[in-house]
Amino acid sequence: MSVESLARRLGYHFSHPELLQRALVHRSHGATNYERLEFLGDSVLNCVISSLLYHGFPNLPEGELSRLRSHLVKESTLCELASGLNLGEYLKLGEGERRSGGSTRASVLADALEAIIGATYLDGGFAAAQALVSRLYESRLKGLDPKSLGKDPKTRLQEYLQGRKLALPQYTVLAVEGEAHCQTFRVECAIPALGIRTEGVGASRRAAEQQAARAAYEAADHD
Repeated sequence: MSVESLARRLGYHFSHPELLQRALVHRSHGATNYERLEFLGDSVLNCVISSLLYHGFPNLPEGELSRLRSHLVKESTLCELASGLNLGEYLKLGEGERRSGGSTRASVLADALEAIIGATYLDGGFAAAQALVSRLYESRLKGLDPKSLGKDPKTRLQEYLQGRKLALPQYTVLAVEGEAHCQTFRVECAIPALGIRTEGVGASRRAAEQQAARAAYEAADHD
């Protein structure tokens, strides 16, 4: 797939598209890869998330802000964000890495997303990287509850429904696309009692379910 389609998903136009191309190259593919961009993107991500949390939660102490940031920038969170972009489809991997499932491996997806943030910073400056991170995390920040820190979306949704004595959500795989080593799952989360049906897309069934559960939780919590 073309990097232009990924740029559209990111909502950012690269003046130097070669930066985005480099951000998609795993070290197994060659010496010119995303590792340096990942290093840069990791720092930019932490800075942007820190700023968003500082302004978004003005009454939280430093310790709570640190725990929220750790939750938002951890590997599993980055992997879910990358899966939502179908990032694995764009990665350039060595043959052995691809055969072993590298395009769906959490560490690879997380690193590549950080590299993209680093590439955006080099291409458009801090403001462009800040805008990208804000878009990627918009729904997570809106639904972020410090009291439920560390709980994944499916757990939060389950506890929300149990607290209201409602039936647990129903997850249904709607479609599985792509080759066996690079599949994309589309899953529906249904809560009949609330008339809620949401969908999630990811590189694994679990990632897709988590995305669908997050959307359902946000819909239910604002119902």
